[in-house]
Amino acid sequence: MSQCAEAAAVAATVPGAGMGKSGLRPPMVPRQASFFPPPVPNPFVQQTRMGAARRLQIFFLGIILLPIRALLVALIILLAWPFAALSTACCPEKLTHPVTGWKRNITQPILKFLGHAMFFAMGFIVTVKGKVASPAEAPIFVAAPHSTFFDGIACVVAGLPSMVSRKENVQVPLIGRLLRALQPVLVSRIDPDSRKNTINEIVRRATSRGQWPQILVFPEGTCTNRSCLITFKPGAFIPGVPVQPVLLRYPNKLDTVTWTWQGYTFIQLCMLTFCQPFTKVEVEFMPVQVPNDEEKNDPILFAGRVRNLMAETLGIPVTDHTYEDCRLMISAGQLTLPMEAGLVEFTKISRKLKLDWDGIRKHLDEYATIASSSKGGRIGIEEFAEYLKLPVSDVLRQLFALFDRHVWSQTSRATCTTKEKNSSYPTQKDFSVTRRHLSHKSALS
Repeated sequence: MSQCAEAAAVAATVPGAGMGKSGLRPPMVPRQASFFPPPVPNPFVQQTRMGAARRLQIFFLGIILLPIRALLVALIILLAWPFAALSTACCPEKLTHPVTGWKRNITQPILKFLGHAMFFAMGFIVTVKGKVASPAEAPIFVAAPHSTFFDGIACVVAGLPSMVSRKENVQVPLIGRLLRALQPVLVSRIDPDSRKNTINEIVRRATSRGQWPQILVFPEGTCTNRSCLITFKPGAFIPGVPVQPVLLRYPNKLDTVTWTWQGYTFIQLCMLTFCQPFTKVEVEFMPVQVPNDEEKNDPILFAGRVRNLMAETLGIPVTDHTYEDCRLMISAGQLTLPMEAGLVEFTKISRKLKLDWDGIRKHLDEYATIASSSKGGRIGIEEFAEYLKLPVSDVLRQLFALFDRHVWSQTSRATCTTKEKNSSYPTQKDFSVTRRHLSHKSALS
């Protein structure tokens, strides 16, 4: 089979191939037009369209609601701060023992009440379904889909469990003290052992038999637009203890809460949400999921089963996207490509091809040199497979097709056979940008 026919075969497996509608996407430059959208929607973007009538409504309601709600939220935070300070008085920033006794008994109910009051002041109408599990039943909550900073309402409804947070967040005035009152698991980006220490701390707390508060984790690790559930990170499932899934829904006609990589900013979302008469949110506590012996030894298997169960209840698909896809999406944008070109479902590709970030980064310099010396900076599918030391397979063709600048062209797909000799293959620039991206990822890990 020719290279062009192989790419066409891959395209034939993509739902909706060749059925694009005009007006749904912005005009594409020639470099962009050579890429076909991925088979799944982009979960990292959000576009909320508002008509003139809706804009006028927001404007007039905002004149009244925005200052009132902003003032109420600020007042509630100021009221909560003394109780948070009392709860954490004489406690180190990184706790070694749980806060117990009269401090917790007095401050926790008040902070929980003020948390409910704050979201009510923002205009949220909260519907709670199911029963919250006790610490003995489920030491860990796993909440999804994670789509906004407003998801913190799940923490309030669940009774203020601990959360995983960056160490820098506890340094923020006012908010940092409130966060410390939750006895969070702190993550340091400058500590090379932070990931291991975080997992060890989660395991220690989850197996403390109720001495520590329950832990709330958003296993997706980044915000999406709720169109699917992306790959769950295994951290919450490593302890091998029962977990309670928590579903989050925002059944509103106008979406003013979704905070993704491309869309409204933090300030814009706050203003839009505060200008709404009300914002509905549903928090559903599903039955506790107990791992079997195999899942206790394989947290990825346990995470996959819980994710599938949550997706089935939500009625949405699952995908193999991860945080790495977000970074690849940004790299695609830097190449003047549509951002969807970077959505490769990295988990699936890396698992099927047995590739990892370190291995790819190690050889990318060599690949860039090879690409620049072959066919004027072009490389074919056979050479691509040879340099990766992998056989030519359907998965490899999919990966190769992500870089092919010609065979995905909408204007040339039908005449692919006649133009095969002129096909453009991955260039040195493609490899170089990917190499820079992987180097940056390694520095952050």
